[in-house]
Amino acid sequence: MIAIVLGTRPEIVKLYPLILLLKKKRINFKVIHTGQHYSKNLNDIFFDNFKEFRIDFNLKVGSHSNSKQTALMMTGIEKILLRHKFKALIVYGDTNSSLAGAMVASKFRNITLVHLEAGLRSFETKMPEETNRVLIDHISDLLLTPTKLASSFLIKENIRKEKILFVGNLIKDTLKQVQNKIGTNQILKRLKLFSNKYFLVTIHREENLKQLSRLKWILNSLNETYDYFKLPIIFSCHPHTLKIIKKNKFKINQNITLLQSLNYFDFLSLLKNSKLIISDSGGIQEESCILKKRMITIRSNTERQETLKIGCNTLIQHDEQIVNSIKRQLKKKIVWSNPYGSSNVSEKIIKVLKKIR
Repeated sequence: MIAIVLGTRPEIVKLYPLILLLKKKRINFKVIHTGQHYSKNLNDIFFDNFKEFRIDFNLKVGSHSNSKQTALMMTGIEKILLRHKFKALIVYGDTNSSLAGAMVASKFRNITLVHLEAGLRSFETKMPEETNRVLIDHISDLLLTPTKLASSFLIKENIRKEKILFVGNLIKDTLKQVQNKIGTNQILKRLKLFSNKYFLVTIHREENLKQLSRLKWILNSLNETYDYFKLPIIFSCHPHTLKIIKKNKFKINQNITLLQSLNYFDFLSLLKNSKLIISDSGGIQEESCILKKRMITIRSNTERQETLKIGCNTLIQHDEQIVNSIKRQLKKKIVWSNPYGSSNVSEKIIKVLKKIR
């Protein structure tokens, strides 16, 4: 039996096609939800989209400091692993949920620890996610990477080559599964938008919210973006971001529409039809790349370095001119090739899982 540990909406989105295929092939597995994302806007609306998702154990850990949250998750996961005989435990990416699952599984000699989306590196040592992903990689038994570049990073860190397998990124399978549900433009009609005639924005990372001056710069830059391009801006707001904006009464152009977190299908429809995306999200860098959309990432670094190498993504730091970056990005032709492997990533992962004894 296989255990799958998850706790955030990106994990739900990316693990969805793998779970569908595990069910189809009648492979015995259990899903452990830590409760890292627990609000309706960050959790329930995604399960509404992915109704086939069955949660077997919900730890309901909720919001705490990183250390306390991880410790509570580890305690809950350990109790489950002691009661059930799992031969493998899967964690995805770099969340606290993944770190907790990996730390516990590494203490069980009879459990093979499988890290999906292994090998991503921003090389920013103060980034909590970087700490998580490095620790998980170095204690995992199997490291399944989304790109060849990620595999090369692991080899440079002296992780044994036989533990590393390039399988591609599960988001490829997810987008293929849901493409018929994002083909309609209902969300565009509701918002009175036209394809390729608006910008899409998301901001949620702590580095952009902790200092109010930085968030104020971002919002002022969005105002300048509208003034220059005269195109509507749709700002899909994380609950925490929206709370800070309202509390501090930041001035926002009336042509910038603030929306509470959208369900996945509506968000993908907006992304697919946008002219360009401005965000600090890691996952959106992948989705934009695959869907052939240009992107500006407001961060000092990124672990999705492939997107920078092929030119579909541009990093911008505090006090740089967003308007100038957008102008340069819009001049580029969309000729990049997808670095995230072919579809059928779930099939490749299951072939690996079947070999575990």
